Amino acid sequence: MNCATEKTERAPLRYYAGPMEGITNRLYRQTHRRYFPGADKYFAPFLSPTRDFRFTPHVLEELLPELEEAAPLVPQLLVNSAEPFLDAARELEALGFREVNLNLGCPSRTVTAKRKGAGLLADPAALDRLLARVFSGIGGIRVSVKTRMGIAAPEEFAALLAVFDRYPIAELTVHARVQEDFYRRPAAPEALARYAADVAAPFCYNGDLLTQEDAARILPLFPRAEAAMLGRGLIADPALILRLRGQRAPEKSVYRAFHDELAEGYRAMGWDARAVLCHMKEIWTYMAGLFAGSEREAKRIRKANTLEAYADAVDAIFALPLRSETENGKETH
Repeated sequence: MNCATEKTERAPLRYYAGPMEGITNRLYRQTHRRYFPGADKYFAPFLSPTRDFRFTPHVLEELLPELEEAAPLVPQLLVNSAEPFLDAARELEALGFREVNLNLGCPSRTVTAKRKGAGLLADPAALDRLLARVFSGIGGIRVSVKTRMGIAAPEEFAALLAVFDRYPIAELTVHARVQEDFYRRPAAPEALARYAADVAAPFCYNGDLLTQEDAARILPLFPRAEAAMLGRGLIADPALILRLRGQRAPEKSVYRAFHDELAEGYRAMGWDARAVLCHMKEIWTYMAGLFAGSEREAKRIRKANTLEAYADAVDAIFALPLRSETENGKETH
């Protein structure tokens, strides 16, 4: 065999279900896993521990039931110093978790003003000190990191990467935006691609993977990526990972069963009608695009102020064809 000309095929990417505060709670994750299996990991929305942190019964109820699931759950921590991270990580390890994720990506001003989330990216030297303490004090649990490229410009990532590369990060997920982009500006995968080949840790791409077409355009820019994290795209189409794996997406009846189990599950948890409506409406701000010509029905969902009006609007939107069924006269893959 001529080793000089042998080509190494890229291993199949792992696909992760990213955290979305206010949406991807335990019921959502478990219901998604049941109807749309295929995610390799689920990331829980962040916790913000303080020193001597102890998990409340509510937090444990959110996390523990998923410990034994086939797709691991990764808790995410938002901190501005190492000790709260270490305290919480030790508890997570004692509970049986194998990985904890450090959130360096949240762009919210209320978060960054406390030097948490993406706020930590403003001072690479301070970030270096935090990571040095974390990795000198951590036990057996793996520490992964989710970050943005910087505060104001993608070029800031070079200095941040020099910091990250000093530590045995289990996996580095990079969102191809800076803090000041929030989610309003498009992701900049081309800017991130200039640095991705130099990432020492296993690399996971995140940012604007909303459709199969996005993935086909963006992911080839990152030949060393081992994984991709999906956020809004997976809420908009819960079957997106199945599509990215080349599998046929489920029938519309599966989406309907997924929706109904979610809505009924929140009522069974004791949520009042207002809480259920607010939560389900937020999901529909993303998921309405699944259906062709859904603008009027989506507006009805937004305006519904009773569960009865909401149910009627949902019936109407599910009477529409899936957009994938109408494109080119057949489902796309």
